Amino acid sequence: MAKKSLEPFLWTLFSAGGVLAALLIPIHLFLFGLAVPLGWAHPSYEHLLSLLRHPATQGYFFVLCTLALFHSAHRFRYTLYDGLQIKHLNEVINVLCYGGAIVGSVWTVYLLWRIP
Repeated sequence: MAKKSLEPFLWTLFSAGGVLAALLIPIHLFLFGLAVPLGWAHPSYEHLLSLLRHPATQGYFFVLCTLALFHSAHRFRYTLYDGLQIKHLNEVINVLCYGGAIVGSVWTVYLLWRIP
């Protein structure tokens, strides 16, 4: 029996992470990088904290962060693999890239869990 590859699953995570990051991160950058500092929006600290405490918001940020991390891990892996031609280190690169994405996902859960 042929060994099953994780490659289709990893490409799915790459694609989903790229789409979500391209669609949603600019909205967050606009809101919290432009609108709030320029005074166009006036959210209070208590309002933002209550919004972050909601389980749906925490799930949203977990999915957004996790998929963006896997997207960047996959992109970095293929940059090293194809761009720098270090194919002999493919297993090490896989472990470091996707392991970093997993560690970042666990860190995201930890940070979301610690919201006061």
